[in-house]
Amino acid sequence: MRYAFIGCDVLFREACLAAARSSAVLDFVMLPQGLHNTPAELRARVQREVDRLDRGPEYVEAENTQELPAPKYDAILLGYALCSNGVVGITAHRVPLVIPRGHDCITLLLGSMQAYSDYFASHRGIYWYSSGWIERTMQPGPDRYALTRAHYAEQYGEDNADYLMEMEQGWYKEYHWATYINWDLPTADHDRAYTKACADYLGWQYDEVQGDPRLMYDFLDGAWDEERFLTVRPGECIEPTHDPTIVKACAGCACHGVAQFEPCPMSNTLMR
Repeated sequence: MRYAFIGCDVLFREACLAAARSSAVLDFVMLPQGLHNTPAELRARVQREVDRLDRGPEYVEAENTQELPAPKYDAILLGYALCSNGVVGITAHRVPLVIPRGHDCITLLLGSMQAYSDYFASHRGIYWYSSGWIERTMQPGPDRYALTRAHYAEQYGEDNADYLMEMEQGWYKEYHWATYINWDLPTADHDRAYTKACADYLGWQYDEVQGDPRLMYDFLDGAWDEERFLTVRPGECIEPTHDPTIVKACAGCACHGVAQFEPCPMSNTLMR
């Protein structure tokens, strides 16, 4: 089997680990972190890559696709979750799409929606840290504070920088935990120390949970049960369910223009 994987940069290390264990041939397309903050842009970027992989470089805007060569891939894997409705409306014409059921990438890192829910039930105000999040973006902590304040000082002057930083960091008060998801990657010691330093700086409690790679392993190996994954047939598109199944396939694409809905309360990714 040959799959194309379209995913967020923050999952690069974990996805590569899963690809090395998979019996399938995998081609990767990694998109920049942060697109979940602009769901329409996320949708457009992913759809553009799906079109390219689904129809191939020979595709020219035309109605007749029968002259195209056979599809290169057996399926296109979307390494996202619902992500603020950023995947709603995405469709392929010739190749199935597969996406894990989840609100955001934390489900893939923890290994299941149940693990996510269980942790949230005993903790409130969680800011998640992982190797990818630490490596690919500036997490809340001293480095982010210094960089942001320097930007404000340069743009608006020293007198305004402290006030703007106070406004900027008001949402920090909603969080109480800096929780590191450990996949035992080579960067784990550094990432643990970094998360602890951020927690100390922000006055949050530090915690560490063991990540579970089984969901990612099965995803890239083609073990797609209905409970954990949604398979979208050619011509169907992804639609939110607003229930524990999170996503479903629908015929046609009337849901393309869907508005952003409230994120899962367990998630802090919109704050990033």
